[in-house]
Amino acid sequence: MKFELTQEFYFESAHTLNREVDTDASRRIHGHTYHAEVSVSGMPDPTTGMLIDLAKLQLLIGDVRDQLDHRLLDDVAGLEVPTLERLCEYIARSLTPALPMLTKISISRRASGDKCTLYID
Repeated sequence: MKFELTQEFYFESAHTLNREVDTDASRRIHGHTYHAEVSVSGMPDPTTGMLIDLAKLQLLIGDVRDQLDHRLLDDVAGLEVPTLERLCEYIARSLTPALPMLTKISISRRASGDKCTLYID
């Protein structure tokens, strides 16, 4: 038996992207509202009954959110090309040191129906 706990947050950011399709619009600076989900899994602590204190998880996520929210993602160090896949990797790299029980990151752009999920072994 194992529990999974997920916290959702959002950030609004702009970026550019070199693509083979829709090239002109993608190369211009444009923005999205991104919705992210961070999932941890494991067994709750027998004393507290919690896998992780949600307040602690929210603080850790808040630090990452601050690095991405209202930013030009092209300029975020360590992100390189700001695709959904790279955003998942960036968030995972940022959180893993403090969250060894991190198991999944999902990023979606609900307005366009796009979603990417990174599963962490």
